[in-house]
Amino acid sequence: MVNAISILGSTGSIGRQSIEAAVHLGVPVKALTAQSKIDLLEEQARRLNPEFVAVYDEQAAKAFKTAVADTNIRVGSGIEGLMEAAAMDSIDCVVTAVSGAVGLKPTLAAIEQKKRIALANKETLVCAGDIVMAKAAELGAEIVPVDSEHSAIFQCLMGHEKKELKKILLTGSGGPFRGKPRAELENVTPEQAVKHPNWSMGAKISVDSATMMNKGLEFVEAMHLFGVTPDDIEVVVHPQSVIHSMVELVDGTVIAQLGVPDMGLPIQLAMSYPERCPSMFGRLDFSTLKDLTFEAPDFEKTPCLKLAIDCARLGGTAPCVMSAANEVAVGLFLRHKLGYNRIYDAAAGAVEKLGVIHNADLDTILEADSAARAYVLETFSK
Repeated sequence: MVNAISILGSTGSIGRQSIEAAVHLGVPVKALTAQSKIDLLEEQARRLNPEFVAVYDEQAAKAFKTAVADTNIRVGSGIEGLMEAAAMDSIDCVVTAVSGAVGLKPTLAAIEQKKRIALANKETLVCAGDIVMAKAAELGAEIVPVDSEHSAIFQCLMGHEKKELKKILLTGSGGPFRGKPRAELENVTPEQAVKHPNWSMGAKISVDSATMMNKGLEFVEAMHLFGVTPDDIEVVVHPQSVIHSMVELVDGTVIAQLGVPDMGLPIQLAMSYPERCPSMFGRLDFSTLKDLTFEAPDFEKTPCLKLAIDCARLGGTAPCVMSAANEVAVGLFLRHKLGYNRIYDAAAGAVEKLGVIHNADLDTILEADSAARAYVLETFSK
């Protein structure tokens, strides 16, 4: 069980659930960060009384500092503020719930201080998995996944050596448009895309789940987290979202982790590990489970998933470029400035335009991220 935590991205869906899990477990929250939602951030700060709060947006940080002037809370801003929140002496765990490559430097700062990383920021490993995992191994920092799928794999592998693993079976619901031809999705609206059939999530990740880009990002993340190759991972569509992922061992045994589709469960485990604690979340009622079904993904209908797996095989900066381009494209789609099917076009176009740089250092990775974002804005923004 961790002693005290920082939550990076506390106003987002994962951040809010992380607060509830910490309160339930009695774990003090010593730092919070957010992009700019200072009204909600102020509510959280007054409730939790953290030592430090960082607001990424400089102007919003000034407004927040004024709002909490009657408290003893220190206020920071920018990437430096996020890095300070991640590396504080008073915490031993950082929940990285920010979205995008902005989570990379704070995660590395936390690793430098040998904190436990409760990792919910996919882009950290998608963009720089080799660098992050090597640094964590070098310094002995612990990375515990928060994504439900990676948490499931993490749990299934408990007590097993790497040599016993044959294949990771990465499950996904298929999203709200499962089975529909791409041509029928041309006029999908943001309101339709964010209505996930099983999970309650933020808008960006909900759209990624609809396109199945989210599963592709998880594919890349799993490679780095568990030290495997693309050939060691198989995506399995499981519409009921009861089995969160599975592993196949060398003797043919398959181990699955089951649970209700609630992100609170893996969030709590990341804080309590290696302990198991009673939770405030629902339980599976097997008497109500009529069936559990599985199917292979249809790559023609989910080209974003195929693109992500192709980028995983390409390696280098390809996953970073794809992820950054997708993030900007999804943002444009959510603002009704880009068609749904054009999300794939933007991500694939960025990878083709910018190419792949292998053995890239951190600066090169961040430059590739910026270039991909600029490409999409220049080429696809209406």
